Amino acid sequence: MISFQALFGTTPAVFIGITVVFMGGCAAMAGQALARTWRPWWNVLPYCLLLGGADRFLIYALFKGELLLLSGYLLDGLVLILSGALAYQTTRASQMANQYPWLYKRTGWLTWSERRPPPE
Repeated sequence: MISFQALFGTTPAVFIGITVVFMGGCAAMAGQALARTWRPWWNVLPYCLLLGGADRFLIYALFKGELLLLSGYLLDGLVLILSGALAYQTTRASQMANQYPWLYKRTGWLTWSERRPPPE
């Protein structure tokens, strides 16, 4: 069985603190900014992958983690992409319902739907 240290290149506490909390918050802010400027959803991917590189560097520089660990970078990037995409979708759902209330209504935390015209 592969250990957490071998897979992520750091300890669980550092992963949660740096990747999930700190860089995950940065990825969420990037997702919100992309949604607010009406950019397509796939723009979250390159921004979060760049944040994944910064995440690996911080783990390396501050906590003596492994810098060039492919599995660590991919897993960190995946966590950041999920955080950014979730923030993007929640912001877009709110944006659509608030900016176009006559066309759309919010149907859930991540979704919106078209309003039906009133029956005649």
